[in-house]
Amino acid sequence: MAGARRRGGFSLIEMMVVIAIIGILALMAAPNFQDTIVRNEIKEALPLADIAKQPVAFTWATTQTFPKDNGEVLLPVPEKIVSNLIKSVAIKDGAINITFGNRANGIINGKMLTLRPAVVEDTPVVPVAWVCGSAEAPEKMVAKGKNETNIPDAFLPFNCRARAVKK
Repeated sequence: MAGARRRGGFSLIEMMVVIAIIGILALMAAPNFQDTIVRNEIKEALPLADIAKQPVAFTWATTQTFPKDNGEVLLPVPEKIVSNLIKSVAIKDGAINITFGNRANGIINGKMLTLRPAVVEDTPVVPVAWVCGSAEAPEKMVAKGKNETNIPDAFLPFNCRARAVKK
């Protein structure tokens, strides 16, 4: 046995250990990857809301009120404003409620994201700013309409989340 040498390569046990480590790493990365996919779908869908933003902002600039629904600003009924990821866009007291559906990820399918108009109440000449989800209105502005967002914060784009409270 003095001349016996070990051949190059990996043993079966070494290969199984490497495969197990790769599997564990993949399981740890999968949730973060899915969060990113859902956030990207939300970002991709947001431009459809621009259809409603302009008439809502115009109504505020001219009357200092917000439209109650799509009909007040001559937009189609909510179920007619659709895309691959959105099944409706509804105005409710100035707020724009986007309901996800069609080919949206199952996590957000049927869920809603609200865009609320933020204004300087005593200065209507200041343009409307749009507040996404549970984010706060800019300083000295007040967000109008009810936030009906029911998508978990983990899946919202970062600009749609409430800021963490500093202690």
